[in-house]
Amino acid sequence: MQVTKISDAKRYDAKLHWGMTGLRLQGMEASDMESFSCSLSYFMPDGGAEWSASPNEKVYIVLDGEITILTKDENDQVVETQMGPMDSCVIGYNETRAVENRTNGVVTMLVVVSA
Repeated sequence: MQVTKISDAKRYDAKLHWGMTGLRLQGMEASDMESFSCSLSYFMPDGGAEWSASPNEKVYIVLDGEITILTKDENDQVVETQMGPMDSCVIGYNETRAVENRTNGVVTMLVVVSA
C-alpha cells in the first residue's frame, strides 16, 4: 500500500490554469499508480482553466464550493454546467472544456485523470 498524507502531498502547476493550486494525491510523482492519477484542486475566486482538450478522460468531483464547467454541444454551442458539493462529471477523451470559479469562495475539487 502507498499512502499520501495530505500534509505530504506535493503542489504542482497545471498548464493553462490560473488561480488554482493543485496537490498530487496519487499517481505520477506521488505513487506508482499507472492507470490514473488523483489530485486535489483548489480554485480561488476568479480562478479557472482555459479551453483545452486532452487525450485523457477526467472525473471532476466538487467537494466544496460551486464551479462552472463549460463544454460545447454537437453544434459547437457553449454549454455551462454549475456544479456544487458532491456533484461530479466525466470529461471524455479529447473533449474540450473550460473551468471557471465565478464565486467569491474557494472551490475544492477532486480530479481523477486516466493515464
